[in-house]
Amino acid sequence: MPRKNTLTRFLTAAMALATFACATTTFQSTWRDPQARPLRLTGRKVVGLFLSKNPVRRRRAEDAMAREISARGAQGVPAYTVLSDEEIKDQDTARGKLDRLGFSGVVVMRVVGSQTQYAVVEPAFWAGPHYHRFWGGYWGWGWGSVGEPGYLVADKIVSVETLVYSLEQDLLVWAGVSRTVDPARIEDFISELAAAVSKQLEKDGLLARS
Repeated sequence: MPRKNTLTRFLTAAMALATFACATTTFQSTWRDPQARPLRLTGRKVVGLFLSKNPVRRRRAEDAMAREISARGAQGVPAYTVLSDEEIKDQDTARGKLDRLGFSGVVVMRVVGSQTQYAVVEPAFWAGPHYHRFWGGYWGWGWGSVGEPGYLVADKIVSVETLVYSLEQDLLVWAGVSRTVDPARIEDFISELAAAVSKQLEKDGLLARS
C-alpha cells in the first residue's frame, strides 16, 4: 500500500508539473481607473515604450510592441523612432513632442522581477497493477510509459509591469503586473504579453472585442 500511494503521488505531481510547464502569461494584479472611458484604437497613433537600459533589447521590444498595437487596429509606433535618448528622459519635452505628433496613447512595459522556481520530480515505484504481469501487463504499458529517474526542474519566472495611458484623457487607464514562465525570445515574449493584456482590457471594459 505505501508503494501504491507513492506512485499515485508521483503521477499527480507529474501531471501538475506538465500543466505548470504549459502555463502562459498570467496576472498577479491589475487595476482600472473607474473614470476611464473605453479606448478608441482604430486609426489612432499609439507609442510602445519598453523601459530598459539595454538599447538593443529596448528597440527589439518596442518594435514588437508596435507590431502588436497595430495588429489591434491602432497605428503602433516604437518610442525610439520618435523620441531621442535625451528627449525620452525629459517629461515635458516628450509630452510636447507626442502631442504635436498627434499621439493618443502610450503603452509602457518594464521588467520588475525575475526569479528561478524549482520543482522536484521524484522517481516512480513499481507497485502498479501494470507491473504484475509481463505479457498483457507491463509489455504494452511500458513501451507507452517510458519514465525517468528523479530530477530537478528549473523554470525562469519574469514579472512585467504594463501601463496603458490615454493621452486624450490624460489618464493612466489601466495597469497590471504579469508573470511569464520561461519566456522565449523577446519578440515572442512581447506577443504573448500583448495578447494577455488585450484580453484583460476587454474583460475590464476598456477595449472592444475584435
